[in-house]
Amino acid sequence: TDVGPSTRPSELVQELHRITAELQAVDLAQCSDAELIDVAAGTEQAIARLTFAGDRQIIEIADRDLPHKTGHRSITQFMTHRLRVADPMRRTKQRHATATHLSPTGEPLEPERPALAEALADGKVSTSHVRAVLDVLDQIPHAVDHDVKVAAERQMAEIAVDHTPADITALGARLLAHLDPDGTLTDDTDRKRRRNLSVNRQRADGTAKMTANLTPELLARITMLLAVWAKPGMNNPDDPDSPHGSIEDADPEAVEAAAARDDRTPAQLNHDALRRRTPG
Repeated sequence: TDVGPSTRPSELVQELHRITAELQAVDLAQCSDAELIDVAAGTEQAIARLTFAGDRQIIEIADRDLPHKTGHRSITQFMTHRLRVADPMRRTKQRHATATHLSPTGEPLEPERPALAEALADGKVSTSHVRAVLDVLDQIPHAVDHDVKVAAERQMAEIAVDHTPADITALGARLLAHLDPDGTLTDDTDRKRRRNLSVNRQRADGTAKMTANLTPELLARITMLLAVWAKPGMNNPDDPDSPHGSIEDADPEAVEAAAARDDRTPAQLNHDALRRRTPG
């Protein structure tokens, strides 16, 4: 390979593995309670700092076009198969927000979220904290002044240092309510930017989790569908006598009888309604 074991980056990684092996085997019984807490906290801090360093390496890999040179279709595929990154899309979002990229002329560019980048580089926040902060910042309407957005990013980074990801979400909601109290700043550009629908990796049993942010138009369509297709007794795959389709077209007595036998949860009713409505 182009990078031999004599280069400083390679030496540092080898030293890192040596230290990690020693840390895995060291006798922790010799630590006082306070020292053990500091060791554990320091380990978590190091994990965050290493993630930041790894993002810097991924940028260099992409700049050298190494994914294509090694037979991968994209940097995402390279991260998945060669670097063994568990969630490359989520990691990419973090990298775009907190890493230092180069301009076309080779000049370093300030990270998109500089305060958050500094906190991650110092190990003061974890990747989960970063994700929670980015989820909040992504909801700020594009019509908000740039200086206000910068101040919001700085404030959320400070919050992340001392709070949990769940706290960040809750406190971020307050910030968003303050920035756009009546929702008038949010427009179609924001709603279209936030739209998404993701199906997670299929489990061994064939099922998968799906998450989505819906536009008002699609939300209205799905809400109308569920209002008439996801009623108790309707579209039950485990009941051969359950009426199919919309409750508006069903026999009321048949629906009432099927509903009395129906023990599905509201979420299961929604699932079965979409299953019946989707061609297959």
